[in-house]
Amino acid sequence: MFTGIITDVGKIASLAQEGDLRARITTGYDTDRIDMGASIASDGVCLTVVDMGPDWYEVQISAETVEKTNLGGWVPGKRLNLERALKVGDELGGHIVSGHVDGVAEVVAMRDEGDSTRVTLRAPQALARFIAPKGSVALNGTSLTVNEVDGCDFGINFIPHTKEVTTWGDVAVGDLINLEIDTLARYVARLAEMS
Repeated sequence: MFTGIITDVGKIASLAQEGDLRARITTGYDTDRIDMGASIASDGVCLTVVDMGPDWYEVQISAETVEKTNLGGWVPGKRLNLERALKVGDELGGHIVSGHVDGVAEVVAMRDEGDSTRVTLRAPQALARFIAPKGSVALNGTSLTVNEVDGCDFGINFIPHTKEVTTWGDVAVGDLINLEIDTLARYVARLAEMS
């Protein structure tokens, strides 16, 4: 489990197709304190550490994960939002995030509002019903509050701090973004279906 509060911005050092896709990701994390087999959310995707060095870790990514996320567009040099798994007693500053991406949203519009940036994204139709104004979503692993919803489109406001400490300062129209809907929204919708 994760919180959606990004604690490092890493970078893809290399990619290799070895049956599964293997990625080496550089990080500011102290890798002496990362266990082999640990889970690290990388742009919102829960990935398992299979090797590591002094300032990097490697993960294996299945074809299923590549197909369901934006990882097929990863290239060396791409910056990634990183978060280590939640530990008992850690502050829950965002919302409960599993690292299991539900689909990919597309950035369809951006505009500056004061020092902040309003970004409009388009969710897949099957996921749009789970997104509600003032509800939570995880986008590329970042816990965010939804401002408004119009059909499949929804808006997010990025303050300067978020743009500085995550990869959201790099976003552009047309970018594909890993979307994880709020677990609570999923269960509420399921209960409504059953009643």
